[in-house]
Amino acid sequence: MKALFGLSLLVLTLSLNAQQKTKNIIVVTLDGMRWEEVFRGADEVLINDSTFTEDRKGLKEKFWANTEDERRKKLFPFFWSTIATEGQLYGNRTLNNKVNNANPYWFSYPGYNEIFTGYPDTGVNSNDKVPNLNENVFEFLVKKPEFKDRAAVFSSWDAFGAIFNASRSKVPVSAGLEPVENVSPAMELLNDMQKHCSKTVGDDVRPDMLTYYIAREYMKVKKPRLLYIAFDETDDYAHAGKYDFYLNTARNEDEWIGELWKYVQSTPEYKDKTTMIILTDHGRGDKVKSNWQHHGSKIEDAYQIWMAVIGPDTQPLGEVKAPMQLYQKQVAATVAKLLGYDFKPGHPVGDPISSVYTK
Repeated sequence: MKALFGLSLLVLTLSLNAQQKTKNIIVVTLDGMRWEEVFRGADEVLINDSTFTEDRKGLKEKFWANTEDERRKKLFPFFWSTIATEGQLYGNRTLNNKVNNANPYWFSYPGYNEIFTGYPDTGVNSNDKVPNLNENVFEFLVKKPEFKDRAAVFSSWDAFGAIFNASRSKVPVSAGLEPVENVSPAMELLNDMQKHCSKTVGDDVRPDMLTYYIAREYMKVKKPRLLYIAFDETDDYAHAGKYDFYLNTARNEDEWIGELWKYVQSTPEYKDKTTMIILTDHGRGDKVKSNWQHHGSKIEDAYQIWMAVIGPDTQPLGEVKAPMQLYQKQVAATVAKLLGYDFKPGHPVGDPISSVYTK
């Protein structure tokens, strides 16, 4: 009877897996990117404020338009062309479509923990590089034979080795200025560049451009099935009060994401069997002077986030306008569900988002 039950369970699991077209997952995060710019484009107050925008004329020529629809297309052209027609975008609070942090802290480590473990653990309450005690969804998946040695994490911020608890999870993490395996001559050059590069902001991050090119080269050579790219500079420039740099960085990252998707759709290992999920770790304040720069539990609205999804199991709903409430803690289970699995670790997790994987 036990053998029969085990065989039935195996058949059920294989059947569930077969129903999903998604065989690969790419997650991308833009640290501290506000929903306001994603859905409204450049902010009129901030783009005209010399405190935050040095070249007001140049930035307005690049990003300003008379309508929100035009402005957001200028800032995020890939989002508002390809994802808006082939995928889904959540978080326009003007339409009462809400995505929130479930954790009460509204800053980076708690947010990234929530994304990947599905658990808004109140014990994760600092950005200290303490190894995460909670199991993450990549860790859960790499235990499966089909994902063994097929995962990779690339982040600009050097805390991700701790966030993913790389030594325990066995998920390969390249964080900050850590060198990457020289899988190709191009990667050897990129490693050399990052070794000698002048860091843009802080002493614990590498430039987002290097993170992108390193991740892209690794993807081309190794073809990981689970890939995460964590960009950082939108948050750094916002904290510094440089709205012009914040917008320009967001525009660059939209372009890089578009390039990744183009590569996905032109590569047999990925084409029509890869889902990309894009979101942020936390929000930040509104446009009232310096509040836009900051986040954390004392900054009103800093729990307000957004999410975009595109892939073969995701209906092309575009901007989801129906009133609803989603939470960051639902992402981990959604990643697993897209791949045909239920993520049930030894801690609570949010429910998967059914509209993402029901076609």
